[in-house]
Amino acid sequence: MTEPTDTDDFAEAGRKLFAGAADFVWAASRIDNLPPMEGVEIAFAGRSNVGKSSLVNALTGRRTLARTSHTPGRTQELNFFDIGGRLRLVDMPGYGFAAAGKEKVEAWTRLIHAYLRGRANLARVYVLIDARHGLKANDAGVLDGLDTAAVSYQIVLTKADELKGGALERRVGETEEAIRRRPAAFPAVQPTSSRTGLGIPELRASIARLLAERGEAP
Repeated sequence: MTEPTDTDDFAEAGRKLFAGAADFVWAASRIDNLPPMEGVEIAFAGRSNVGKSSLVNALTGRRTLARTSHTPGRTQELNFFDIGGRLRLVDMPGYGFAAAGKEKVEAWTRLIHAYLRGRANLARVYVLIDARHGLKANDAGVLDGLDTAAVSYQIVLTKADELKGGALERRVGETEEAIRRRPAAFPAVQPTSSRTGLGIPELRASIARLLAERGEAP
């Protein structure tokens, strides 16, 4: 099959990728309970209640593939989803939710860091940032860890529909400037809205392009 070569091709490849089957396949609460490293994985990380599960559902066009909740800290495991037999998508526990209890937060943090450091088939981490608030100190700590581990990541702004006028453009610009010198950061910041669909096709296309770069032609 011919590999996509331009923006339109990747947009169509991304649409087809996420239009197929999407299934929950594994949940891991400990590093010794991870599934075998098979195929290409991408992971979604972010502060608690930033909208990771909602974005997974929006990407796949399913309302309940990933559990969503208005209660921060609901996702307490690494949840693995198979996308059309070609990609594994990992919904990670949110970070920075102190109300969950110090011991539990520390356990989640160790799990997240161990996964990020030791997963050879992890192609990219999409770090979700609430567009209304921008990068915070605990986000910067996660980015520092990804830079140190040389794990490729891209910033995805969630809830972007809630910024009006030129506020979103300014947020994108300041975020791109903040990561400009970070060695593992993908330079482009992607604004999204799970509610309106803003940026969802572009994010699908970005993931399709990543697959092609890893030798997984659609």
